[in-house]
Amino acid sequence: MHKYDVTVTTSASPEIVWKLLVDAASWPLWSKVDSLDTTRSVGLDPGGDDGVGAVRAFRTGRTVTGERLTEKVEQRLLAYEDAFNSSMRNYHARIELIPTATSGTVIHWYGTYETSRLWALVMPRYLQKFMQGMAEGLARYAEESKPTQ
Repeated sequence: MHKYDVTVTTSASPEIVWKLLVDAASWPLWSKVDSLDTTRSVGLDPGGDDGVGAVRAFRTGRTVTGERLTEKVEQRLLAYEDAFNSSMRNYHARIELIPTATSGTVIHWYGTYETSRLWALVMPRYLQKFMQGMAEGLARYAEESKPTQ
């Protein structure tokens, strides 16, 4: 079993970060994924508040991966597992949002997965770096999305 674990702090509120996380259509704006593949996604909320059971298919380059939402606690936790992924299996991830004393948010994004021996040579380092970029992109975009005071 392999894992990744990243933590990033943003000055954006948990509410702003949460709205971006639950809206799969926003992910290409702030993350390392190129696009949301709506033809392979299932159960997306037209209002941008995807619920438990929704499968969100993301394209990165030529690869499309599907993630099924498994747990959702408003403005605190979003969990998902692989619905289809050619390079990983038994993938489970959690994104925890922890409010800071200064009205910001700590984004804790972590997961576990299995992969083939061949992929095991490169995947752990690659995925740690990829997910760090995902969390940093979310934090930056959320800060840019903050309403002006």
